[in-house]
Amino acid sequence: QVQFVESGGGLVQAGGSLRLSCAASGSAFNIAAIGWHRQAPGKQRELVAVIRTGSSTNYADSVKGRFTISRDDAKNSVYLQMNSLKPEDTAVYYCHADVSFPPQTNQYRYWGQGTQVTVSS
Repeated sequence: QVQFVESGGGLVQAGGSLRLSCAASGSAFNIAAIGWHRQAPGKQRELVAVIRTGSSTNYADSVKGRFTISRDDAKNSVYLQMNSLKPEDTAVYYCHADVSFPPQTNQYRYWGQGTQVTVSS
């Protein structure tokens, strides 16, 4: 099992910045990919950003140029720096990780509990 501690959500005015953090813990796992999804009221959960082993990244088109994802493998942590925030970024942000448990190679997806981000206009 893998557990997450998420932090950094809150209320910010449009144009402001927030930094989300997510630290994973558990026993003897490898993280293949780690990132963030978000879910706004009445909408489906969507991928915001993900970073893989080797540091390749993917971003939703709506956040490119404004959000930056990074990871610290020593701390099993991922960060999302969110700049130039817009009201439409308002959502619950969920950390996720695709994890394997050596020597097994099967991967499993784990989710954090979510952190609320609210951007006021």
